[in-house]
Amino acid sequence: MPIVYDITHTTVYRYKTPVSFGLHRVMFRPRDSHDLRVLATDLQVSPEAHVRMIQDPHSNSVALVQPMGEATELRIVCSFTIEHVPTPPDELALDPSAEVLPFAYSLEERLDLEHYLRPHHDDPDGTLIRWAHQFLHTDQPNSTREVLTRMNAHIGQSLRYAARDEEGTQTPLQTLTLGSGSCRDYALLMMEAARRLGIATRFVSGYLYDAALDTGEAEGGDGAAAAAAEPGQPVTGSGSTHAWLHAYLPGAGWVAFDPTNNLMSSTQLIRVGVARDPALAAPISGSWFGEAGAYEGLEASVAVRRVSG
Repeated sequence: MPIVYDITHTTVYRYKTPVSFGLHRVMFRPRDSHDLRVLATDLQVSPEAHVRMIQDPHSNSVALVQPMGEATELRIVCSFTIEHVPTPPDELALDPSAEVLPFAYSLEERLDLEHYLRPHHDDPDGTLIRWAHQFLHTDQPNSTREVLTRMNAHIGQSLRYAARDEEGTQTPLQTLTLGSGSCRDYALLMMEAARRLGIATRFVSGYLYDAALDTGEAEGGDGAAAAAAEPGQPVTGSGSTHAWLHAYLPGAGWVAFDPTNNLMSSTQLIRVGVARDPALAAPISGSWFGEAGAYEGLEASVAVRRVSG
């Protein structure tokens, strides 16, 4: 049964004195597909801005926002309604040739997956490959799905979650050394480890539904939709943008893994942008011009309300 969500993403930049603004890239519109349909979208910018929509090389929808004039505050409010019908993980059957590691992609797949197969971060001492190999059996065949499932669960269980407001992502080696990271750090760690096992992966930016933060009421006014959320422990990373990864598995396609919450292909994961590296999927990026030290900081919040389903 389809699930309908209302989502509002608010970002506010504040400055001590009036500043002018350069072009801002805003990635907020969810990706339409067989499992996700965008019903309505709205983008409000203050001060007044010129807005045009483009598609980037990964076919993500990007709003190019050029604020006009000077201001002490830049406010960007993205809101949309979506219908989500994800396929349960147990229905995502793998091609027989890909059920056991190592497997080989077809020539056509390798041509399209090249940038998702090649590691993007150095591992000079083999630390990351040794870390990845701990999920492989030495005395029996390694189920592709089971290896990824074990890795997905291990990251959230063995590392300490640490939210960060500043831009950028830790390298996988930094995350392992620190023993902690944010959702985007967890996603990148698993991406790079899986690539070293021969599995194509990509970074996903989006939103996470948490029934505990849903203050709206479902159709009928009794809160049934929020109460019908997936069972399990409280999720981590809601209330702001979230990050996870896709692994390309022949026969199943792009399969979602969220190591922060040990989720797979969940109705709670609402994708917006995909990229071969986290740096290419920032929700908002841009520039401003003014007095040195004028920047005071930003506030960002995400509200995800389950309307029906």
